[in-house]
Amino acid sequence: MNSTLFFSALWKQYASKTPSAYKVRSLLEEANETVYNDHIAIRTFDDSRTDIEVIAKPFLSMGYTEMGEYHFEAKKLYAKHYENLENPDAPKIFISQLLTKHFSAELQSTVKDLLDSCNQEIFNQEDLILRGRVWETPSYEVYQSLQSESEYAAWMYVNGFCSNHFTVDVNKLRGFSNLESLNEFLKENSFVMNTSGGEIKGTPEQLLEQSSILADKIEMEFIEGTQEVTSCYYEFAYRYQQENGSLFKGFIANSADKIFESTDMKLQKV
Repeated sequence: MNSTLFFSALWKQYASKTPSAYKVRSLLEEANETVYNDHIAIRTFDDSRTDIEVIAKPFLSMGYTEMGEYHFEAKKLYAKHYENLENPDAPKIFISQLLTKHFSAELQSTVKDLLDSCNQEIFNQEDLILRGRVWETPSYEVYQSLQSESEYAAWMYVNGFCSNHFTVDVNKLRGFSNLESLNEFLKENSFVMNTSGGEIKGTPEQLLEQSSILADKIEMEFIEGTQEVTSCYYEFAYRYQQENGSLFKGFIANSADKIFESTDMKLQKV
């Protein structure tokens, strides 16, 4: 698989669902910045047809290596991140999955029935992550039921397989020396930040600081009619040097836990 074409397709798919990403990128480019991507995040279910190992396949074929794992007990998620050790400029890949066995029998049945309803050959395709929602038109009643247990599950139900966020590498911006200055720039341009757990998640001591704007809202066709749901969002990451002088490349579970909430409908209603 051609990595350049694959990442270009990932960005095109993501940006089509995330108008704010285009706006942020354009604003930074107008400020004479070149925007580099720190990492791409992807969500999935823990079903063996769609779990992390399945989603990671195209990245492994491009030379990526599994580097770390993360547990999110409150949200009942598990994640891994991958790096291309041969190309330090390649974005890191962060893949999380919903641990369905920790939810109600109703949610487990909903996810299984959803995946059972699909053409099973789809799950063998290397470009599954580019397929979006591969099941039929969703039901708003089912969406609300999933949402009552897990915003993550509800988001997956309506958005399907795609990148849920790209991330600006703040270290490579020339006109913003820290995350605070970039956040102020974004707010001055009318973007709304995710303030769950604080506007900036993480600390210099943890070697990683992250922030994000709230996810875009899109009109979604449900069986019962059109409703507004969240799609994707843009994140911003600033990394600090480790004792050996190299930048920290991992992730902080407590910070990522709050970043996940950028797609929560409850934050959109605040």
